[in-house]
Amino acid sequence: MTSILIIDDEPGIRQTLASILEDERYQVHTAEDAVLGLELLSRTKASLVILDVLLPKLGGLEALEKIRSIRPNIEVVVISGHANVDMAVRAIRLGAFDFLEKPLSLDRVLTVCRNALTVQRLREENLNLKNSTGLGNRDEMIGVSPGIEQVRVLIKQAAASDARIFITGENGTGKELVARAIHRGSSRAGGSFVEVNCAAIPDTLIESELFGHEKGAFTDAVSSRKGRFELAAGGTLFLDEIGDMSLAAQAKVLRAIQEQKIERVGGEQTIEVDVRIVAATNKNLLEECETGGFRQDLFFRLNVIPIYMPPLRERSGDILLLLFHFLQEIGGVSFDRDKIQFDTRALEILRAYHWPGNVRELQNLAKRILVLHSGGHIGERALMDLLQQSPATLKNQPNASPETGFSDILDLNYTGAKESFEKQYLEYQLSKNDGIISRTAEAIGIYPSNLHNKLKKYKIRTER
Repeated sequence: MTSILIIDDEPGIRQTLASILEDERYQVHTAEDAVLGLELLSRTKASLVILDVLLPKLGGLEALEKIRSIRPNIEVVVISGHANVDMAVRAIRLGAFDFLEKPLSLDRVLTVCRNALTVQRLREENLNLKNSTGLGNRDEMIGVSPGIEQVRVLIKQAAASDARIFITGENGTGKELVARAIHRGSSRAGGSFVEVNCAAIPDTLIESELFGHEKGAFTDAVSSRKGRFELAAGGTLFLDEIGDMSLAAQAKVLRAIQEQKIERVGGEQTIEVDVRIVAATNKNLLEECETGGFRQDLFFRLNVIPIYMPPLRERSGDILLLLFHFLQEIGGVSFDRDKIQFDTRALEILRAYHWPGNVRELQNLAKRILVLHSGGHIGERALMDLLQQSPATLKNQPNASPETGFSDILDLNYTGAKESFEKQYLEYQLSKNDGIISRTAEAIGIYPSNLHNKLKKYKIRTER
């Protein structure tokens, strides 16, 4: 029997959710705080966690991080009665499957739980298939376009050396895959691959994350802790989104790279670290250097072997290959057996679509097809509906006729057409700006409060 864990400090919420889930034949465990919830998680085989944000003893988002570290493959649905867009974005970035606001719609809860469990089941089945067939370590770089072939050549050449690597490309293009492929092909493959998302760590914590700290170094330092540089010793340290690192942190990273030595926060001992640095960014750091947003000396230290990961729109020949790969990998779908077929017009749309979310958006489309599509023929309308549920829905296809991208708008009255376009426009801009409200508002020239109101009006969820 599928097991679900509910962590919420409100007895009424726990009782209501448990009742409707048990009616659906799920086994339900409940906990009134995150500490008890984590203990239950370690003792049960829960497949899904429903997690409140505001909890005693340990906050929900902190608990989410611990859950993801304990059970990386478990799905977590976050709920809150004090929700805001920034909180939702943070939850999704930390790995939540979805974010639901209180008061909860019970129908919505059941739908989200079913979808989350479906995705998890497909992932587990695919992992079992990989393990049984020995395919778990195969090359994950899918594609035959010239751009990807060039990336493969550079990976092979770079892996043979110990030089620092600098990967550039838009969000969702697969920069982490490049970093992991370099690590696997290098002499350090037996060591650890340690990833740091520089954009996700506050400036006040970045030094402790990278270099560790000694007990008592600051208020919450109840014990000594190794940083990412130490954890990656003998292996590879992947500094993702390094363009978002503060100037103060950049100076400390530069010193660590130059000297190959670090000091923990609050410590006096110098620790030698043998790590290979691979950095990545979606920004133009040369421009950032000119404007003072990034240290030029650090940029040239990192930019020894540059690798550019092309966006999906520059590798249109790989789109169908990638989609079929994701359908096979996530769901074990056989197109002949399960009759999942795309008609000619749907295939044309897939190739012409701009894919602002890149490979990540295409992967999400594959998941959406497996969860929402009942099987069989996928035509233009079905595909358009599936694409409209992605973070970026504006059909900005090159040389597309109005009927291609906006047939649903052209048949509406003026008010309906205007609102439909505005919703698609906001979704596109949010995706383009990584779901960050302040950045999106600045880009389109409105106040953040106005953008919040519009997102609420159109029921737009922000996610990365």
